Amino acid sequence: MKNIKCSIRSRLTLTFLGIMTLMLTIMYGVNTYFLEKYYFNEKVEELEAAYATVDKIVSEAEQDGETIISKINKLFGQNYTDSPDIKTFRALNDQSNINVVLIDQYDNALISTSREGDWLAKKLRFYLSNKNAIADGEYPNIGLPVDPYSNEQEGLPNDEEFFPETIDEHENYIIQKSFDNRSKTHYLESWGYFSDGKTKFIMSMPVATIHDSVAITNRFLLFVGIMVLIGGGIFIFLASSAVTRPINKLAAISERMTKLDFGAKYEGNSQDEIGTLGNSMNVMSEKLEKTIAELKTANNSLKKDINEKTKIDEMRKEFIANVSHELKTPIALIEGYAEGLMEGMAEDKDSRDYYCNVIMDEAIKMNKMVKQLTSLNDLEIGKDKTEFSCFDLSKLIQSMIETYKLKFEEMDIKAELRFKDNIKVWADEFKIEAVLTNYITNAINHIDGERKIIISADIKQEEDKEIVFVSVYNDGERIPDTELDKIWDKFYKVDKARTRAYGGSGIGLSIVKAILESHGQSYGVKNEETGVSFYFTLESACNSTE
Repeated sequence: MKNIKCSIRSRLTLTFLGIMTLMLTIMYGVNTYFLEKYYFNEKVEELEAAYATVDKIVSEAEQDGETIISKINKLFGQNYTDSPDIKTFRALNDQSNINVVLIDQYDNALISTSREGDWLAKKLRFYLSNKNAIADGEYPNIGLPVDPYSNEQEGLPNDEEFFPETIDEHENYIIQKSFDNRSKTHYLESWGYFSDGKTKFIMSMPVATIHDSVAITNRFLLFVGIMVLIGGGIFIFLASSAVTRPINKLAAISERMTKLDFGAKYEGNSQDEIGTLGNSMNVMSEKLEKTIAELKTANNSLKKDINEKTKIDEMRKEFIANVSHELKTPIALIEGYAEGLMEGMAEDKDSRDYYCNVIMDEAIKMNKMVKQLTSLNDLEIGKDKTEFSCFDLSKLIQSMIETYKLKFEEMDIKAELRFKDNIKVWADEFKIEAVLTNYITNAINHIDGERKIIISADIKQEEDKEIVFVSVYNDGERIPDTELDKIWDKFYKVDKARTRAYGGSGIGLSIVKAILESHGQSYGVKNEETGVSFYFTLESACNSTE
């Protein structure tokens, strides 16, 4: 997470803070603009419920043939403190803070639940006598009755904000809001008649200044809101790590995937969207890895095919050039000597024989080269199959040395054999004979120094199997190190003049290479201190010494 400002964790935290701030703002506005109305509606409903409660008591007293005032006075006189009616009036005063004053139709008897009963009774008489004016919104500038607990005359101010404000008007009574200049307090009052049409009443309850209450509530809400924002922000920031941690892991995995590193896998086991995404990325990673591996394999094969095609094309061109070069000289000789015979340049028998011998020699060389090329081509394309058999390599070498005996005596070559009898190998005997023939012929053609050829065969342990290591040494001129890997190529000649002298075509070692590769065996050449050794290996087969 390189940039915290752009991280999901930060955005989650900021989103939470934004939502909480919006909610607190809405609550602040609702409190400011609707709490006062809600508060008054609740109080008005309490006054309406109180009227209904007392009116029910009044109706029951009327059914008993008496007034509520006489009934209650009788109860007080008999000390019936547990009377339901008495409890109802006390509950209105104690629980709802509603002061109730009742006056009979003759304005004589009075019942009050407040110590200010006389004052409320005077207010009731004042309201009743000015009922029409108050209903019409015309507030008479006349004095209110004298407050029994004050020596001052309470008058009705001319300022209309102190006049009673009608909140609701019912058939028998009015609910209004008034202001008491003495206590500087607003009151909700309901006054009028009960359903019997005789009993007058006034109910009064103080109303706290709603603006102050709203201000206090908002300050408290703001304080709590700030605490919630700070605490909630910290909690969300910390808790959101549970969400962002697997996302960061997925981001790291995807970044590694862009670098073609598919070793990282999502290891979560959640069953939510992140778990599904992680599993999908794992599947995608495996498929991408497999696809890229297939593409690399295909690309590598394509490169090999292209290289092989290029190599084959170059070999074809080189082959044509080499064959053309190798055939050019014998063809020219044959053509030249044949023309000489046709023109009668060889009139005597000895000259004709010489011309014919040259033509025959060159034809034999051309035939030999064609046979070698045919044999090499068959080996390379797999047409000439390798027929494995178990044979005695030591006997094969001895019989070949016997064949070359006259050649060795004629060229004063000393042949030395260094191997034990009865060396059994698994191979194609005919083709191995061709390999030995090429090695021995090559040694004869390049002999020098002490004119010695050494043929050796040793049984060696290689890993978990036995092999036979065969070597043909001659003490001729060493091969330059830069040429050692090239001598196995078709038509390659280290010393072209010398090769031409003994009729070499540069194909023999290529045939050796093809034969031994068809056997799955190794081969090579190395310079010794006084000469050159050509070697190859064969698979040993149950060797025993006789």
